[in-house]
Amino acid sequence: MNVFYFKINLNKFGELRLQQEKESKTFRNAVIVFVLGAILVMAGWYVVSNQMDEKIENRKSYLAETQNELQRYETSGDYLSSNDLDRLAQTFNNRIFWAKKMVALGQEIDDKLAVRKFSYANGVLTINGITEIDPNVREIDLINTFINRLKSNPEIANDFPDIKSGQILKQIVKDTAIFEFVIECYSRDSQRGAR
Repeated sequence: MNVFYFKINLNKFGELRLQQEKESKTFRNAVIVFVLGAILVMAGWYVVSNQMDEKIENRKSYLAETQNELQRYETSGDYLSSNDLDRLAQTFNNRIFWAKKMVALGQEIDDKLAVRKFSYANGVLTINGITEIDPNVREIDLINTFINRLKSNPEIANDFPDIKSGQILKQIVKDTAIFEFVIECYSRDSQRGAR
């Protein structure tokens, strides 16, 4: 005898309803995420746009201020005196090209000397240096030789015709005896160089 079995799903409507609810929930979540993403993008765009507008306005006001200042400082050639022109010419003729001076100074420093610092004020170039004390070398002669090399270098001597030795101190730094020395280079415009 043959037995046939039939399976009848009486809950087909319930499954369809659950699937429909699941799909509608997924759709609703996707719409919410899309709307939130769109809101975030629009808010970010709004913030960036406002910042750019602020920057543009700041630049416009800065440009306007700069143009106003330029208009205030512009002068006609009719109002320049001969003294103004002479001072301007003197400024250009008496200027010092420091890059060339530093190269020339570097060429004159040998391995027994070190320049710690240099400064320029009131027409005087001050060079502070050190040298290690060596029993076989007279440090004063080493410093004087350096001064003579500076005097013979045209790049330095043209702007600083008067070069003198300044203060010299003997010190011990970290168990090493050194001489600290100062060399003063006077330009033609300095008080001492003018004498």
